[in-house]
Amino acid sequence: MKAIRAAVCREFGAPLSVEEVLLRAPQGSEVEVVVEAVAVCHSDISFAEGAWGGALPAVYGHEAAGRIAAVGPDVCGLAEGDRVIVTLIRACGGCPSCASGRPVHCEALADEGPLSLPDGNPLTQAMACGAFAERVVVHQSQVVPVADDVPAEAAALVACGVITGVGAVVNAAGLRAGQDAVVIGAGGVGLNAIQGARVAGARRIVAVDMSEEKLSVAKEFGATDGVLATVEAPWREARAALGRGADAVLVTVGAIAAFDTAPRYLAPGGRVVMVGMPHLGEMASYEPVIMAATGQGVIGSKMGDVVPQRDIPWIVDLYRQGRLELDGLISGRWSLDQINEAIANTKSGAARRNVIVFR
Repeated sequence: MKAIRAAVCREFGAPLSVEEVLLRAPQGSEVEVVVEAVAVCHSDISFAEGAWGGALPAVYGHEAAGRIAAVGPDVCGLAEGDRVIVTLIRACGGCPSCASGRPVHCEALADEGPLSLPDGNPLTQAMACGAFAERVVVHQSQVVPVADDVPAEAAALVACGVITGVGAVVNAAGLRAGQDAVVIGAGGVGLNAIQGARVAGARRIVAVDMSEEKLSVAKEFGATDGVLATVEAPWREARAALGRGADAVLVTVGAIAAFDTAPRYLAPGGRVVMVGMPHLGEMASYEPVIMAATGQGVIGSKMGDVVPQRDIPWIVDLYRQGRLELDGLISGRWSLDQINEAIANTKSGAARRNVIVFR
């Protein structure tokens, strides 16, 4: 067992405590990664607030990049010293979901995690990652090699926020060149959905947000138009900008009001893609007769429906070519000891992505 520092959640809604915990060595097809950077995602915050339940104490964090320090005896294709992006997408490779190319929906049950407290009590590795820590031990399916010339902070963002936004457009919505998109929410994931629509060749991309400042930023990332969500019937303004309804509406926030109104932005045959994650128990409502009559639909998208080993190298290459912006997504860099300040800043709505950097 190796002693490492990690940010531990001992009580939902309480500040995280940075303390020493124990990490076992990699087994089987696992790898140990020294974390260089980990981003603060709203999902981590929601879990730490108890929005979706889970066992405590726990270590959250699931957008990471680092370098492999050790490999288990059954690992293939990876070696000590490799630089990697670490994701929460753990795939067994053999269940029906994995076999059909949908590893984000792997049906295999996770085994006991590699973390424990100094007194021997268990410590939950949340989301099969637990990257608010100096090191992680994860399954080899969760890591993808990345070139040394990609900064750790930028690489970490790819692990969730980037693939979720870009993938929701490319994989879930299947947006084609010349089609139109509406992106509700211009935060970290929303900006990446906008970038995904731009890369896919969208004719027009309308960003919808509560903040004029965020709409301005959205245009820097590729939105052709911006609509304030606070105006009466914002979908009418979006339709006016498009000249029609949208082929895809991507809801990247967890606000129920956004889900309720999303179908109003659609063209006949269009799709609402649910990306944001409301709290358990919150309900949205739709008028199904309209959707049935116009051939519209609503689908969910988890982690952009990506296949990490296929999609992450493509996304990183877009960044290296200058066709995808990652550096501009970073709002602030913080130390592990500052994690509660980074979380508070993220909750304020001011941040695109805050990143915990390990020196």
